[in-house]
Amino acid sequence: MPTLDDVYRFLLTPRWLALHVVVLLVIPAFVLLGQWQFGRFEERSTSSHRITGNLQAAPVAVEELTSPGGTVSTQDKYRTVLAKGRYDASAQLLVRRRVQDKAVGFYVVTPLVTANGTGVLVNRGWVKAGSTADALPEVPAPSSGEVTVTGRLRPSETEETSGIRDRAGLPAGQILLINTEAIGRRLPYKLLGGHVELIEQSPAAADAPAPVPTPDVGEGGGLNLAYGVQWWLFIGVAIGGWALLIRREAADLRAAASAAPGDPAPGGPEPGPREGPGPREPATPEKPSASGDPADLRA
Repeated sequence: MPTLDDVYRFLLTPRWLALHVVVLLVIPAFVLLGQWQFGRFEERSTSSHRITGNLQAAPVAVEELTSPGGTVSTQDKYRTVLAKGRYDASAQLLVRRRVQDKAVGFYVVTPLVTANGTGVLVNRGWVKAGSTADALPEVPAPSSGEVTVTGRLRPSETEETSGIRDRAGLPAGQILLINTEAIGRRLPYKLLGGHVELIEQSPAAADAPAPVPTPDVGEGGGLNLAYGVQWWLFIGVAIGGWALLIRREAADLRAAASAAPGDPAPGGPEPGPREGPGPREPATPEKPSASGDPADLRA
């Protein structure tokens, strides 16, 4: 009868040692991938709840959330703000490569100068690109009088936060990033940090660019939660498959070791009768002829 050590000795063979190493590497990898997805879920869920709350919050004066030369904190992103002043049409800029309604166009950014002499950049909306790359789009002029702007506060754009690579040599009046610091260097007045994405203004403009859509809050990282659970389920699959392979191999080895020498392999044909001649029957002596002549016996 084979002992337990004899049956499971195969676990120390090179082929099985390689399998053990693979399983031991896969399990912590799946653990880390699951933890990363759960972290993304928490991050996106927190961001989703914060953005939803900011979009629904009552409007506040833009000066309460940012200052000249300052920045917009992550906590205040998409907060609804109010700004009152006059548009500086001479400093208006077009932001290239902005997609809306599946078409490429421009954002129209116009500084709004407040009563205290500071300005705030206002993204008045989107216009479709011209017929050629060099053609200027048709841009509605900003209102000439004093207006009150209601909009969503956005941080200043950088290459890192936007994924857009800035470059020089663009046509006059065109930019790639709404970077408050870079734009402010060209202006005679100070700019508040960040920019305002126009929702509405009072009095309303007779003609205006297409408004920028409300940000899509999304599902709050629901897919990341599903992926995290999936990675951790893979851990159970890996361990269960590894154990199943070991049990099958051990069962096969036990069956082979328990078989008696000369016995047919499991599932083989049953032994049948031996072929070949059987035991010889004793010869029957011939009877002598009636005459008793020896010649008859030789015949």
